[in-house]
Amino acid sequence: MHKKKLQRLAKDLRKGPPRSPREVLGGYVILARCLDKCRAFLLGMNGEYNYWYCSLCSQLEEFTGVDHEVMKEFIATGVTDDEVGEWFKAQSKIKDPMEIIRWNNKMRGMRLSEMSDDAQEYLEGYIQEYLPQHPPVYVWFDVYDVEEGRL
Repeated sequence: MHKKKLQRLAKDLRKGPPRSPREVLGGYVILARCLDKCRAFLLGMNGEYNYWYCSLCSQLEEFTGVDHEVMKEFIATGVTDDEVGEWFKAQSKIKDPMEIIRWNNKMRGMRLSEMSDDAQEYLEGYIQEYLPQHPPVYVWFDVYDVEEGRL
C-alpha cells in the first residue's frame, strides 16, 4: 500500500460523506463513491461508511464484473481518480457505451418500489429512522443525497 499517495487523495469519511452515487467516474455512476469509501477504508478513516458490504458497490460490481478485492488492491497503489476510471473501464465486462448509459440511468432513477423486497424492507425502516423530517423519498439515490445534505 502506498500510504502517502492514498493520504493525499483520500477523503476522511469521519468528517464528511463520500461523493454522491450520482457522480460519474470512468463513465459509471456509483464508482466515485466506492472509490472514496475504499480509500478511506484502507486508511482507517471510513467512519460509519463500509466498503465491503455496500449495496451500491455491489450493484456496480454485479453489473461490470469488476471484483471488489481486485479493485481495492489497485486503489491501494495510490492511483488518481482518472487512473481508477480508466482501469475500471478496462476491467469491466461491459464494453457497449449504450449499455452503460442505460444502466446509469436505471440506477439514477431507481424507485424504491423497483428494488428487491429485502431492500425495500430495509429502506422502509432506515428512512423512518434517519430521514424522519424529510418529505417522502421515492428514488434510491435520494436516500444518500438527502441524508448527506446534498438535497
